[in-house]
Amino acid sequence: MTEFFVDADACPVKDEVMRVASRHQFKVHFVSNAWMRLDDSPLVARVIVPEGPDEADDWIVEHVSPGDVVITADIPLADRCIKNEARVLGPTGKPFTPDSIGMALAMRDLKSQLRETGEIAGYNAPFNKQDRSRFLQALEQTVQDLKRGR
Repeated sequence: MTEFFVDADACPVKDEVMRVASRHQFKVHFVSNAWMRLDDSPLVARVIVPEGPDEADDWIVEHVSPGDVVITADIPLADRCIKNEARVLGPTGKPFTPDSIGMALAMRDLKSQLRETGEIAGYNAPFNKQDRSRFLQALEQTVQDLKRGR
């Protein structure tokens, strides 16, 4: 059965994930380095991993199965989960797929290099209502696709 895995430390769409999970009765694993306030629901699993680089990522990769859904903005984590045949969505609703992950990794590396050399500044655009709406729609569509075997 499909489960959701949320890279939860900086995830802005926890409420939206819970809304879809509740509608479809999917278990949600919120994985983070610290305790966070979440719904008291039998569908919610709080997973607190030790401090350290990639501890949450490693836990998710070790537990995700084909057909599960991972929510993360972390492109290397998305790549690892795709290799485990999970569906992966960014918090803006952008799906990471086997066809798109290579370009996403390359752009991440390029932007990192440009920031280091001072060519560009800043990181991501601010999260807005349209992003939240787009995510909710994309997550629901992903669930429908899984239920239809696509």
